[in-house]
Amino acid sequence: QVQLVESGGGLVQAGGSLRLSCAASGRSFSTYLMGWFRQAPGKEREFVAAISWSGGTTYYGDPVKGRFTISRDNAKNTVYLEMNSLKPEDTAVYYCAADPLGSPVSTAQAMGARRYDYWGQGTQVTVSS
Repeated sequence: QVQLVESGGGLVQAGGSLRLSCAASGRSFSTYLMGWFRQAPGKEREFVAAISWSGGTTYYGDPVKGRFTISRDNAKNTVYLEMNSLKPEDTAVYYCAADPLGSPVSTAQAMGARRYDYWGQGTQVTVSS
């Protein structure tokens, strides 16, 4: 069983920055594909970013490309999401997710929420205009 705990959310003005963290339990974190998703009120869950087990490959959704950066520290069992140039439309609950298979995937595969077996409770990010 893998437990994921997100932190770092909050209220920020448009143009500002936040860094989210996701701490994972489990011995095999370094083998997991890790992802971030978000869900705004009244909208479907949306892919944000993902990172391969080694950190060598990253994937981003179009709305966040060039503004967000995903990274991981396998020694700390933690994945991060650095969010810059935030916009009001980035307001959402952000979820961390883990795919224990961790196999190399295409961007389309990484974007699929169904491939992730474990999810955190989410952290709220609110961007004011």
